[in-house]
Amino acid sequence: MEKSKKIAAAVSGVFAYIRAEEDALSGMIPTEPVTVMPPVSVAPVSAKYWGMSGRQDIMHYRNLMQLRTFQGAGRR
Repeated sequence: MEKSKKIAAAVSGVFAYIRAEEDALSGMIPTEPVTVMPPVSVAPVSAKYWGMSGRQDIMHYRNLMQLRTFQGAGRR
């Protein structure tokens, strides 16, 4: 019994929402066709700089560590 009341409340809420949207849109129907501009694709360039900088730092420090270990092995 409890479950059917919840389902009925959810369904009536969805119908009320749809009805409210239809009522709101009924007054906004354009009389002439609307031209839609195609979306402009923007590459997320700024997000790539952080990743590139981090990878470059990791490679730089790894290279420094390798040089340091090779220098230390030759001096013994």
